[in-house]
Amino acid sequence: MIKDSEEEKKQSVSFVIRKMKISDYDRAYQLWQGTEGMGLSSADSRVNIKKFLKLNYGLCFVSIVSSLREKDRLVGTILAGQDGRRGYIYHLAVDAEYREKGIGSELTNRCLQALKERGIAKVHLMVYAENINGRKFWQRANWVERKELVIYSYDTISS
Repeated sequence: MIKDSEEEKKQSVSFVIRKMKISDYDRAYQLWQGTEGMGLSSADSRVNIKKFLKLNYGLCFVSIVSSLREKDRLVGTILAGQDGRRGYIYHLAVDAEYREKGIGSELTNRCLQALKERGIAKVHLMVYAENINGRKFWQRANWVERKELVIYSYDTISS
């Protein structure tokens, strides 16, 4: 069996970024579970993500890779929503094997463009403090860390 060189592997891989569909859910959730620093909760159930995608149609994207070795492998996700004033980004994740190839940046750019087209001028996101890789990604992309804000949460279901 002949193994491809690293350069041949890189050249034979192509990425497609498209709108996320609920049929992507299982592969997306699997990616999220394997992404260090990613927080998951009941908000990420299939039912809730289906609602989120419907409410935010055209703002959520996936990256699919096709190569000689793989066909239609989901390797990246990003969810975005908006409330009419501000946009919010959630669950930017890229499979570790496919990082540093511009996928995260392209997913982010697609979301930002879609939000801008809806008249959203400012976008926020939250990153766990201990998620060093995530924080570095957003810093490199020129996002501003807001140290003056404190986030509070309230659980309406268990209260």
